[in-house]
Amino acid sequence: MNTHTDPQIIMQDGHPVFAVIPWDKYQKLLKKAEMESPDIWLPHEVVQAVAIEGLTLIKAWREHLGMTQAELAEKSSMSQPALARLEKSDANPRTATLKKLAEALNITPEQLSDD
Repeated sequence: MNTHTDPQIIMQDGHPVFAVIPWDKYQKLLKKAEMESPDIWLPHEVVQAVAIEGLTLIKAWREHLGMTQAELAEKSSMSQPALARLEKSDANPRTATLKKLAEALNITPEQLSDD
């Protein structure tokens, strides 16, 4: 069997519109892309709450998921006043705290990070 290894370019009206590549190269590209920039998504409501209302990601996610401060604090093993401080715009939560909150919210820590 003769394996085609060069990409095949499909043209339309003189412009490239598709590139067909071997499956193994495609799989390698997918893995590389996942490692370089993991897929981080935010619901529209969370983005809107942060961008327009000025909420922190922690508060925006909590409200989006319909949780009270007391519920999230309990689920993440912290006090409600400590969570309230983390929801302020000048807060700088530690990575370990973001991991705890993310787990309690059932999201990834990257979805809570401003970086």
